Amino acid sequence: MAACLAAAFCGAPAMAAKLNDADAVPHLDTQGKAGYKEFMAAGKHRSFVIAPGGAWAWKSDEAAADSATDRALQACQRQTDQPCVPYAVDDKVVFDAKAWSTLWGPYQSRAEAAKAKTGKDRGDRFFDLAIRSASGKPMKLSDLRGKVVVVHFWGSWCPPCRREMPELQKLYQELGASSGVRLVLLQMREDFSAARQWAQQQHLTLPLHDSGVKDMASDFLTLANGKTMPDRRLAVAFPTTYVLDRHGVVVFSHIGPISGWPQYLPFLLDVAAKSGK
Repeated sequence: MAACLAAAFCGAPAMAAKLNDADAVPHLDTQGKAGYKEFMAAGKHRSFVIAPGGAWAWKSDEAAADSATDRALQACQRQTDQPCVPYAVDDKVVFDAKAWSTLWGPYQSRAEAAKAKTGKDRGDRFFDLAIRSASGKPMKLSDLRGKVVVVHFWGSWCPPCRREMPELQKLYQELGASSGVRLVLLQMREDFSAARQWAQQQHLTLPLHDSGVKDMASDFLTLANGKTMPDRRLAVAFPTTYVLDRHGVVVFSHIGPISGWPQYLPFLLDVAAKSGK
């Protein structure tokens, strides 16, 4: 049946969450929580589904719960390349929190990653950017292979970026040095010194890296092979985030600020534990 498209969720024990608690639904922003409240007021049969990163959909007034779930899954999947799974069906929470944090997988093997095309979509090996460490040491993203890398494009001039930073700081503090996860924050459309000064004023200890961009007119990024590419090819809006597995393969991406960064800790730890084989 539709709800069993993902085997990990068939017959899995539901998490201890109240059906009417929109705040308990993971990864939802304000609009998503409003949508969940509308779902709760809708007639049966109904189903609310979600995906990592905040995509969601719901359908109601169906002849059966299975058809409501099937239609909701289809609507959700049109919004994201992340797998959508049921959260609530009719009057029951069916969500499996333990399986939720594994949905960025399965991860590519070393041989599979070696054959992956270069790109920014899920399953692509991400572009090898030439950057600098906070101390000014030249490096490239591929130097971090063997680590899970969170590549975050931002700017201190960007209001959504600024609002998101305290949440990223919380995630960074929870990760710890032994997590196998590295954050690489790259400033866009401004000089590194301006971005670092703003971060210091906000008492942020996030690991900033220098993208090489110098000012608002600079809209190209440099690759390790010396070629350049428009920054908008990677980030149609700021902030934009990519999560790369230990082979440098994209497992997750998100355009815009992320609501509740600490919620992503279990996902990142799953990638760190299971990728790189």
